[in-house]
Amino acid sequence: MTANPPRRKTGGRQAQITVADIEREGLRLGLTNLTVNGVATALGVTPTALYRHVDGKLGLEALVGEAVLRELHIVDDPEDDVEAHLLSFARQLHTFVLEHPGLAAYLQGLFPRGEAGVRLQREAVEALGRRGYSPAGAVLMSGTVASLAINLTAAEERHRPYFEGSHQRELEKVYALLAADEVLHAAHQELPMITSEPYFRMVMTGCIRGLVAAAPPNRPVIDVLTDLGLE
Repeated sequence: MTANPPRRKTGGRQAQITVADIEREGLRLGLTNLTVNGVATALGVTPTALYRHVDGKLGLEALVGEAVLRELHIVDDPEDDVEAHLLSFARQLHTFVLEHPGLAAYLQGLFPRGEAGVRLQREAVEALGRRGYSPAGAVLMSGTVASLAINLTAAEERHRPYFEGSHQRELEKVYALLAADEVLHAAHQELPMITSEPYFRMVMTGCIRGLVAAAPPNRPVIDVLTDLGLE
């Protein structure tokens, strides 16, 4: 498979580009490295040419972010109860976001920002609707679980360089600080080593159990909020 050559200015006039061209080069650069100048350079045009198709950096992020999200399809096992379904939802989201650097930051912003995001939210609501939740209850539950999963994944993404070698010296400094404190050293000595995926599963399982206990299927959202002191 050969790469598409950049478009060039011809005869003193700006080469023509399309939204599909911008999306393709944006995906090639990835959300982490995405800039208007970077995409324009890859296409052999000026940034002004991109502004005719996207609304600045945020519009470019939305175009590329939604293209990435179109590839995300949550598998819903009808045999799963509410807790199992929400944990599966969280784990699939965790895996997909880790595979697409920069997506966590995109999702932590305004959501949904396009049709792909709307589809994902609608499917999440429908899946919980099949388990007895009202649309409002399903939005509350799926949105909360998704936010927790994305935030945990974003933190894991930020920590990766420290555990993968590029910032190993900084990690060793942390270990030295803990070892020098009598209380913290004893506590950490007692804790087992937990890798990222089991840790994610442990935290999400505890949170989901608490959410389902507070907001079981068929319970009105207003009652849940009142019990939690939010109304």
